[in-house]
Amino acid sequence: MKTSDFEYELPAELIADRPPEQRGQSRMLIVDRSAGSIEHKHFSDLPDYLQQGDLLVLNDTRVVPARYFSNDGKVELLRLQKLSTTQWQCMVKPGKRMKLGRTVEIGEAIGVVEGILENGDRVIQFDCEVDEENFGHLALPHYMGRDDEKMDRERYQTVYNRYEGAIAAPTAGLHFTPEILAKFEHAFVTLHVGVGTFQPVRVDQVEDHVMHSENFVLGEDAVSKISSAKRVVSVGTTVSRVLEHCGRQGDLVAQQGETDIFIYPPCDFNVVDVMLTNFHLPGSTLLMMVSAFAGKDLIDEAYAQAIEHKYRFYSYGDCMLIL
Repeated sequence: MKTSDFEYELPAELIADRPPEQRGQSRMLIVDRSAGSIEHKHFSDLPDYLQQGDLLVLNDTRVVPARYFSNDGKVELLRLQKLSTTQWQCMVKPGKRMKLGRTVEIGEAIGVVEGILENGDRVIQFDCEVDEENFGHLALPHYMGRDDEKMDRERYQTVYNRYEGAIAAPTAGLHFTPEILAKFEHAFVTLHVGVGTFQPVRVDQVEDHVMHSENFVLGEDAVSKISSAKRVVSVGTTVSRVLEHCGRQGDLVAQQGETDIFIYPPCDFNVVDVMLTNFHLPGSTLLMMVSAFAGKDLIDEAYAQAIEHKYRFYSYGDCMLIL
């Protein structure tokens, strides 16, 4: 398939640059694969579409403040990984200012470029820990067209986040309140969403795309609950990546590691039975994954109807339940 097959036109006013006033107020498009039907509902209707014995699987990663600016405002860092408390692997802008031996000051911390990786990332060693609370920013997706604000510290996190490490939020989970989640049998996996979630597909043929890797953990409790579930309801594409990566290796067992799984049509899913997901960028690997799950023609129709009915798109937007 061609990457251009997954393009669509979205009016700019449908991009959600801020969350709804309260969690759980979003609209929800219902896509029934067996019936080939589409309904327009609200997230509050979710209980009507789940059955006794269903298991929700959610991603409990916590988004960290990964974006930093030098004191003079001339250098921007996107921290990809903490190699230690004072050593970071970063993307930097502009790269020409951050050659080997160059320094950068963030608050009281002074960092030195100790290495330049093959992909251009910098390894920076600081002389003390950076004050993340006062100098760190959330790396909001570019399509929001704004810098992070105080309210994002709460709203760009799921209410069940536990383990720090994500650069981007697992956005399908943003709709849940503690009260809504308590209504359903559920389990957690952890996948730290990396910068690759923002990377566009730059090849013409879908299968030529090289997928980024992300760290995950699938624990014993989740494996036990999944094995006895009637249906596995994946809350988001990040959860689907973990479950299908592990499911392709045979019997589902507790494990941790990295996954670079790339799911695009045609593809059979081994673990996921139902998927809750937000609306995704044109030409993105996430749109390719949901097209593989529901069928491309049905997803094309669903997106067309979502645009016609003025759903809110992307991270802070509305959601879709694929049955």
